[in-house]
Amino acid sequence: MNTSTDSNNRAVARWLFICCGLVFAMVVLGGFTRLTGSGLSMADWRPMMGVLPPLTDAEWQRVFDLYRQTPEFLKVNAHMDVAAFKGIFWLEYLHRVLGRLIGVVFLVPFVFFVIRGYIRRSEWPKYVLMFVLGGMQGLLGWYMVKSGLVDVPHVSQYRLTAHLFAAFLIYAYMMWVALSLLYPAQGSGLRHPWYGRALAVFALLSVTILSGGFVAGLKAGKILNTFPLMGDAWIPTGILALDPLWRNLFENAITAQFDHRWLAISTLVVVVIFWSRARKAELPGRARTALNALLHTAVLQVILGVSTLLLAVPVILGAAHQAVAMLLFTVALYLVHALRRA
Repeated sequence: MNTSTDSNNRAVARWLFICCGLVFAMVVLGGFTRLTGSGLSMADWRPMMGVLPPLTDAEWQRVFDLYRQTPEFLKVNAHMDVAAFKGIFWLEYLHRVLGRLIGVVFLVPFVFFVIRGYIRRSEWPKYVLMFVLGGMQGLLGWYMVKSGLVDVPHVSQYRLTAHLFAAFLIYAYMMWVALSLLYPAQGSGLRHPWYGRALAVFALLSVTILSGGFVAGLKAGKILNTFPLMGDAWIPTGILALDPLWRNLFENAITAQFDHRWLAISTLVVVVIFWSRARKAELPGRARTALNALLHTAVLQVILGVSTLLLAVPVILGAAHQAVAMLLFTVALYLVHALRRA
């Protein structure tokens, strides 16, 4: 590969890493929005307009009047006045503006790189898919919010988890393409012997993160705030209260917490075993660095998770737990990428 191509690839990779950083921030800000009960404060959606917030008292009153018609105001926040409403409005507003900003930061440099020939024509579909997925994520976010604007004043746990999954998917796709530009495949097409096991760890971690989406959607972290027992039992009563049984996995807060805590413990155990064995193997230098980071981040994440549970999900700890989940996901993805070739 010539020097000019290397330079072009590094420039495109830096741009994608910036986009990944913004998606990371979007996920963390989304966590704050959810934990502070701000997600349903904007009752209308104007994807192309509406960038400016309310600037006058009359405009604030108009936006507040829209909110007063929602189930959340009628059933939860009926005591709220305009001043208090502003406190929950700003986080959701910033969350939506950041989503628009990501679109601009992606699209403008993409057009520039295409015109300058930094991205080959054969590679265009990858980047178009990223942009389409980003647009669909915006639609999915509004679809999630809409579920909390009718009858019940909280969003569907199914839609919230789908929104979370889509964010991680977009992030992973951009990160993988960026890493492949910086570290193009060399030599044979054979997989590294530890690639399959790293991929299995990554899959288990991803399932654990998704289970956390249902915990968040069902507010399951607010109950049974003890550890390691759930209340006074290892297996709490009510874990199979719903019929048919499959509904308990997705609609029963007790079951959601039970699943998430044991998936998390299982993930930590698997990571420790994986680390203890893989560190004795012949690994690429960057894979060895990622391997150690995987262990440290997994331990930190479990400590944060237990602390968040015991303290009944304070906002800062809850948001930190979500941020470190994405950090752990990043480390695991980086490790898988580093092991993709022998």
